[in-house]
Amino acid sequence: MVVNTNKKEDIKKTSPRGGMEGAKLWSKGYDINSEIERFTIGKDREMDLYLAKYDVLGSMAHITMLESIGLIGKEELPILLAELRNIYDICERGEFVIEEGIEDVHSQVELMLTRKLGDMGKKIHSGRSRNDQVLVDLKLFTRAALKDIVNCVKDLFNELIQKSNQYKDVLMPGYTHLQIAMPSSFGLWFGAYAESLTDDMLFLQAAYRLTNRNPLGSAAGYGSSFPLNRQMTTDLLGFDTMDYNVVYAQMGRGKMERNVAYALASVAGTVAKMAFDACMFNSQNFGFVKLPKECTTGSSIMPHKKNPDVFELIRAKSNKLQALPQQVLLIMNNLPVGYFRDLQMIKEVFLPAFDELKDCLQMAAYIINKMEVKEDILDNPMYDPIFSVEEVNRLAVEGMPFRDAYKKVGLDIEAGSFTPDKNINHTHEGSIGNLCNDKIEALMNGILDEFHFEKVENAEKKLLS
Repeated sequence: MVVNTNKKEDIKKTSPRGGMEGAKLWSKGYDINSEIERFTIGKDREMDLYLAKYDVLGSMAHITMLESIGLIGKEELPILLAELRNIYDICERGEFVIEEGIEDVHSQVELMLTRKLGDMGKKIHSGRSRNDQVLVDLKLFTRAALKDIVNCVKDLFNELIQKSNQYKDVLMPGYTHLQIAMPSSFGLWFGAYAESLTDDMLFLQAAYRLTNRNPLGSAAGYGSSFPLNRQMTTDLLGFDTMDYNVVYAQMGRGKMERNVAYALASVAGTVAKMAFDACMFNSQNFGFVKLPKECTTGSSIMPHKKNPDVFELIRAKSNKLQALPQQVLLIMNNLPVGYFRDLQMIKEVFLPAFDELKDCLQMAAYIINKMEVKEDILDNPMYDPIFSVEEVNRLAVEGMPFRDAYKKVGLDIEAGSFTPDKNINHTHEGSIGNLCNDKIEALMNGILDEFHFEKVENAEKKLLS
C-alpha cells in the first residue's frame, strides 16, 4: 500500500500513551504513521508467540547476571524472578497474548512486569538490546524445537527398524530405472530409510551444536559499557559456549536459521522419498503394501477408492520444507555486517517449519507401525528375471567366465527357457541375509548420546525452580 503523506486526511497516526502502556520500547514521544507501523510490524506479533516462554527464560538469566554486577538490587531479584516465573506459567498454559498496541513479545513481557512491579520491571532491559534479546529467544526456541524433531526422528527410526526386523525374510523386487532389477526385501527397504535417518540425525546434531551458543550480551551488535558477565548467562541458560565476538553474534542471525533449515530439509528429503515409495507400493499396480484403511480417504464418485492422502501430503509438505534453506538464504544472502529489518521476515518461514516437520514425522511413524506387507510378491512369474544375476553368479562360481555366464543367461531369458532359483543366499554386511540393523541402531544411539539434552534440561529446571 502506498501511503500519501501529503494529504492530512490520509495520514493516520498512533500515539504512545503515558508510561509503558502501549508505548514502544524505542518511543521518543512522537506519533507513528499507522500504515507504516502495520507494514513494519507485519506478522511479528503472531510469530513472537512462538518465542514467548523463551523470552522469559532469557530475561531470567539476564537479570540474575545484572544482580551479580549491581544493576539490580539483591532484594529486587527474587521479586522479579517470581513474577517472570508466573509469566512463564502463563506461556506454558497457552494463555500468553500480545495485546493490541503492544509491538512485540519483549514489550509485552516488560509491560506485564511493570504492571505488577512498577519501575522495578523497567530495569530488566539494562545491558541488552532487542537485537540480542531476539537472538537469544531464537536460539532457545530452536534448541527446544530441534530436540522435539530429534525425538520424532528417533520414533520413526524405531518403527522402521522394527518393521525391517519383522519382515527381514520377505522378498520384494528391487528397481533401477523403474525396471525390475534384482531381489530386494522388506528388511532392506524399511532398514534403508532407518539408516538414512541416522545420516539426517548427524545434520540435526550439527545444527543443534551451532545453535547452542549464547549471543546474549552482544546488545545491538557492538557490546555494552556495562560490565556484563556473559559466561554467567551462558551457564544459566545451559549453552555449550557463547558466540564470543559481539559483531559475529549479530551476523549469526539468519546463518543459524539457514544451517538449521538444511538439517530439517535433510530429514524432509528422507521422509518425502519414503512417502513416494509408500504411495507407489500401495497402488494396485504394485500391491506390495497395504495401508490401514482408517488412514486412507475415499472418493466422492468412486466407491472403491482408498487413497493414500496422508503420505501424499507428507510428500508435499516435506518437499516444501526442502525449499526452506533457499528461502532463508535469499532473505539474508546479500546483507552486510550489522542488523537489518529484513531478518524479521525469516521468522515467518522458519518458526512454523518445526511443527510442520514434526507433524509429518509423527504421521509417518503412525502409519508405518500399522502398515502390512504382501509376502508372496515374487511368486508372480513376471518377476522371474530379477533372479538372473543370481544365476550368472552361480555359473561364475562353478568356473564359467563371468561374461560368458552373463551372455548365456541373457540368451536363455530371450528364448523363454530361463528357470530361476529363488533361494537367495546373500551374506555380506548390509545385504538381504545380513541387514546389520544392530549396527545401524548403534550408529543412531551414538549420535543421540552426543546431544547432551540433560545439560539444558538441568539449567532450565534450575532457573525455573
